[in-house]
Amino acid sequence: MVSLLDIIGPVMVGPSSSHTAGACRIALVARALCCGTPERARIELHGSFARTGKGHGTDRALVGGLLGFAPDDARLRASLELAAGLGLLATIETTRLRGAHHPNTARLTLERAGRSVQLVGSSLGGGRIAVTEIDGFALDLSGAYDTLIVEARDAPGVVAAVTAELAAAKVNVAGMRVSRHRKGGDAIHVYELDAPADEAALASIRALAAVAFLRVVPRVD
Repeated sequence: MVSLLDIIGPVMVGPSSSHTAGACRIALVARALCCGTPERARIELHGSFARTGKGHGTDRALVGGLLGFAPDDARLRASLELAAGLGLLATIETTRLRGAHHPNTARLTLERAGRSVQLVGSSLGGGRIAVTEIDGFALDLSGAYDTLIVEARDAPGVVAAVTAELAAAKVNVAGMRVSRHRKGGDAIHVYELDAPADEAALASIRALAAVAFLRVVPRVD
């Protein structure tokens, strides 16, 4: 089904929905995983992003998203100049990622308050995105829902415990996926929600014995 957004594109600072709006949304997801503006960011551009990203403003869109600017924020144009004053030291490089990746892909490695997170995301066109990897775990996150990212021990009953807390808070799960490197090791859970979970539900999930950490990724408009 083709939506009006697919025809006219998102409201954004141009020139390209793939290279600017999508890139900005990838960075907004990364910022949420980092719990705010990172102190340091290594941004690696792959494929079309690497070849034409600078001319299309991909570099400015990614840095702007890390600073919390929305795709239609005029400050995106000046994000590279604003970054240092807002506490972000960003480096931008080109790379060739291994494996099959969409041409419009970036890998972001972020540091904040002694913690690091790495994300791989692709811009699919029309402002749509797919985050395909977080800290080496394969997943699929669209940014179209309020989302919980949970790192937990891979053990029976963990998914049931998390979804029970969400059900108790009357939050419906629109979709969920689990990724792991090996049985019994660590796993990443992605819970896409029809509405944000309240603080009480989040506190209950964080308190589960198997849960190492939880990150909230608001819907990216």
